[in-house]
Amino acid sequence: MKTVELSGVSETMLLPLWFKAAESKHCNPIIKDTKAVNIVADLDYDFSKFKSAWKSQVGVGVRTMLFDKAVNRFLNQHEETVVINLGAGLDTRYERLDKSRIALWYDLDLPEAIALRREFFAETPQRRFIAKSMLDFSWLDDIKVHNRPVLIIAEGLFMYFPEQQVKAVFNRMITFFPGAEILLETLTPFLVGKSRQHDCVKHIKSNAEFNWGVANPRDLEAWDRRLVYLDNWVYSDYHKRRWKWIGLLTKVPALRKKFACRLIHMKVNS
Repeated sequence: MKTVELSGVSETMLLPLWFKAAESKHCNPIIKDTKAVNIVADLDYDFSKFKSAWKSQVGVGVRTMLFDKAVNRFLNQHEETVVINLGAGLDTRYERLDKSRIALWYDLDLPEAIALRREFFAETPQRRFIAKSMLDFSWLDDIKVHNRPVLIIAEGLFMYFPEQQVKAVFNRMITFFPGAEILLETLTPFLVGKSRQHDCVKHIKSNAEFNWGVANPRDLEAWDRRLVYLDNWVYSDYHKRRWKWIGLLTKVPALRKKFACRLIHMKVNS
């Protein structure tokens, strides 16, 4: 078994891994991820502390399903795509996709995260790893686009950073990748500063905190005139029976506004 030594936000990469593996064993799974199951079995880490976090398991299952569908839609509409997976951690999406329409796939994360990633995934001419913080903007020079369509994925990432840092990343991406589309996960402002009340984040040793949330997806358009809102999907709208009492709460408009985690689809105008 491989020992896990992660600190800070990097430790949060283990959360979606565990929940995808756990969901894959559910009697009626939202998603199936055999790669995640195999990785969890090979890691020396106490995942048992997450077993009661059913809300996060459903949330990760739904968001994985929604991101998979959104990425597949983009790939079906474009050929020779360049995909940039920010905060890749131990993400397994590449394994589930039709790779025939992907020119290059970049997995970017902190050096310690990429080091662990290399234990389970191999680089190829089509798939490349970048061991850098997203705030080290030299990673932008590592991406080779060559006038191809670009899709940027930020799943389970931006909520851990202050808004000014998220804006700075967007500013650079908008400049470097005109015409790109962006898929990002967001929380609501109500959940900012409440990671210690979260059903799974509270169990990890790192000081990871929710630092950013969005009340209205269209608010992102105010960041830059070239940034255009396309669509969004609220997690609690899917697999409603699995959400139990949470599904009932989110039917109330005021509560939905407070708790709606979502996937937002943006585009950068050329």
